[in-house]
Amino acid sequence: MDEVWDHVERLRRWLDAEAAPAASGDIRLLRVLKIGEEFGEVAEALHGALGANPRKGASHGWEDVERELCDVIVTAMVALRTLRPDAPAALRERLGHLVDRAGV
Repeated sequence: MDEVWDHVERLRRWLDAEAAPAASGDIRLLRVLKIGEEFGEVAEALHGALGANPRKGASHGWEDVERELCDVIVTAMVALRTLRPDAPAALRERLGHLVDRAGV
């Protein structure tokens, strides 16, 4: 998991260096809002995989849905890392809480 968080950190640093200048509060806001944009892409891929839009037909496959879900996960991890330097610990703690709450 350390390698995953290393990659997340590299992406966060790249965004910090390459994104248009913004106030720190706006950066946090924009990174969280990006999760919603990525979710929209999952929804679009899902509609396409199901052929739910008669105008577009089967425009996507399930692999597209999987890729878009990965993008949501990574985007959320970058947003969490932007908010908290100890993002890996925050995720571990929350995941442990959710597993305990589910009783599994």
